[in-house]
Formats: sequence, C-alpha cells, structure tokens
Amino acid sequence: MRLTAIRAATQPHTLPSTSKHSPTFPSQYSKTPTLPFNKSQISWGNLKQDKDQCHSPKLGQNWMQYMGFNHWECLLDPLDDNLRSEILRYGHFIEAAYRSFDFNPSSSTYATCRYSKASLLARTGMRKPSYKVTKNLRATCGIKLPKWIDNVSKLPHIRSRSSWIGYVAVCHDKKEIARLGRREIVIALRGTGTCLEWFENLRATLTTLPNHMCGGCDGDGDGCGGEDDECMVENGFLSLYVSKTETSPSLQEMLREEVEKLIKTYRDEPLSITITGHSLGAALAILSAYDITTTVKHAPLVTVISFGGPRVGNDEFRRQLEHSGTRILRIVNSDDVITKVPGLVVRDGDVAGDGVHVGSLRGWLRRRVEDMQLVYADVGQELRLSSSDSQSPYLKGGDVATCHDLKTYLHLVNGFVSSSCPYMTEAWL
Repeated sequence: MRLTAIRAATQPHTLPSTSKHSPTFPSQYSKTPTLPFNKSQISWGNLKQDKDQCHSPKLGQNWMQYMGFNHWECLLDPLDDNLRSEILRYGHFIEAAYRSFDFNPSSSTYATCRYSKASLLARTGMRKPSYKVTKNLRATCGIKLPKWIDNVSKLPHIRSRSSWIGYVAVCHDKKEIARLGRREIVIALRGTGTCLEWFENLRATLTTLPNHMCGGCDGDGDGCGGEDDECMVENGFLSLYVSKTETSPSLQEMLREEVEKLIKTYRDEPLSITITGHSLGAALAILSAYDITTTVKHAPLVTVISFGGPRVGNDEFRRQLEHSGTRILRIVNSDDVITKVPGLVVRDGDVAGDGVHVGSLRGWLRRRVEDMQLVYADVGQELRLSSSDSQSPYLKGGDVATCHDLKTYLHLVNGFVSSSCPYMTEAWL
C-alpha cells in the first residue's frame, strides 16, 4: 500500500482517525513561514508519547490488528492515532540505540554500548521505561581486510570488525502489558555507524540465502528455492547478519539464542516480537524477522516497523516473507534516496520502481541488469510520507541527510493525517 502525503495540515489528535473528510482549516494556518532547517528544534518532547496520549482500550483489545495481522487494513489511510503513537514509540527505542552507541573513533570504547543493560533505556531519555534490556547485540563485518591494516593501531574505526548494533528488551511492567494486550519483546537496531558497515552497504549485488536461513523454503542445495526462483538478499546485509569472529558470535546466533530463551520463559502468556530499525537497522530487521519466523520453533507474531530502510531482497524473498507470516510496515520518506536503493524494482507488466520502465529497455540491457543480480522487490506494507510536502518550518532547506534522519521520520509521522488530507500545520507549532 502506498500512501502519498500531499500537503500539511492539522494536529493529529484533533482529527478522529475514522474521519472520512478533510477538516476545514483556519485561515491563519493556510501558510507556513519558510525557515532554514534546524534539526535541534525537532525535539523528542514535542512528539506524542504513547502512555500520555494513547489511553484507548482499543489498542489492547485489538493488538494483533495493530501489529499487522490484517496488514494494517483501515489503519494507514487515515493514520490511526493508536498506530501513530505506537510507531513513535518504536522510534524511541531506535533513538535509544543511537544514543547508546559510541561513535567516537578515538575513544577506547569505540563501537561499543556506552551504558549497562540496566541503565540503557533510562539514560537515553525514555521516561519510566516499562522494558528491561536482556541482551546486547553485535554485528560483524564479513569483509576480509588486508593483513597490514591489523598493524595500524591508529585506525580503530577500520579495524573494529564487530560493533554493538542494538539490543533486545522485554516489557515487564504490568500496566504496560495490560495496555498492550500482551507481553512484548522489542528488538531495536541502529543504522550505519562504522566504516566497515559502510563498506558492507556498498556490496549491493544479490546473493542466495543460505540453507540455515531457509526454514520456510522448499528448495535444497546451497540455498532457498530452485534454480529459477532462488531466494536472494543483498550481499552486505546478509554478511553483517551471519558473520562472526572467534570472540564474537554472529548477530543471527545472538538473536536466535535470546529469542528462543524468551519464548520459553513466557510461553504461557500472550506474546509478540517487534523488530524495529532505521536505515541499515531496517534492513537487518527484515532479515532477522524472516530468520525468526522460519527457523525458531513456536515463534509468536513477528512484526517489523522500519524507518528509512533500503531494499533487501528479490521477488522470491518477498514471497517467502509473505509465506512465513512476517508482518512488515515500512515508513518511507519519498525524498529519502536510501529507500530507493539498491538496484531496480521490477513489477508485473515490466515496470521498475521509481518510474523506470524496464520493458522500454533493450532486451540485452534488461538481461544484463538481471545478470548483475540487481533486481530487487519492495516488501510489506508502506506508509509513504514526504518531507518536501510537509510544510514543516523545521524541514525547509533540508538536505539528503536530513531527509534520511530518524528525527525527520518521526516528525513526519507525528503530523501525518492521510493521503487526501495534508499534514496539519498546527502539528509544527
């Protein structure tokens, strides 16, 4: 589902989510002043908080619908207020991952988590956290660097193959469990933070998904599917997910072990798993969700809420995702170039994404693109926003980085109403 935010308009909580008509706006809100972009003014305090703004029993009673069991039918256009609050809440989990990561290459703790598991959520600004962190997660680069780099002690940002990338947290507060309608496991993953992760991002060709991630596939041999319909994903993303070192297990191994332990611990309760990530974290969230749903026994409903994620795999991977029961909601900014890479998207009728008509290409060129393993597929449901159409005074003059920034995404979600009703200007005041 593609929702195109046209122009901006009202404060989300003033418009009932069931409204079928565009509201009438006061004349003083008809124009928005043009100001230079100032990201510091997009504060987390101005975003709606889940427990402060969302008291509706509708969430707990219908939690499976809000987690995508029916593919968010009738909840995205217009954007349901309960769903809006939940999307913002998951964004805060990702922000906690960013704030916890040591980005300073000259630091002795570079590429690690700055806080203990017990204090991580509280120290990163989450008010009265109802979740406890149970596992720190690391991702390892699979690129083999020249031996001489190991001897260059002044380049820790290149030598550090394994980096802290997020965490697993479990809801432990009884009131929050009652509000949610179940106990929730949240897996939060940050975006690219090291040079080696950037190198992996650039490995954009598709590669066959290995057997140990093919629990839901019928094929045999070296990977999913048969010879003509191989399940394939981006080379670099898969590398970060399955690579390991002698001292650090892979992200895949850490997630499987922790998820299996938590499922066993809470097997007698209603349970869900939500994997949320931004940018690189969004891509790894999709791989993680697929792996869990297809290989972990007794896995509950697994949902991905992603922000600004790149493409991950081919059309067969998309089909396997759907077959596995994984639910994916991708939050996409139309002005964010990261969401349009890597490769091309070919749909029915020989049409590639972003207006490229593959049918109009010469046959040899099309075959060449396919041979290069650069034909991708979009997955899941999509909530499409637009920073250029938002009329927010804080996004005027924003550059490429601004369009991809997590705060920009949550700023847009906070003000979005529907595809037919612009953003509400009051939301930016």
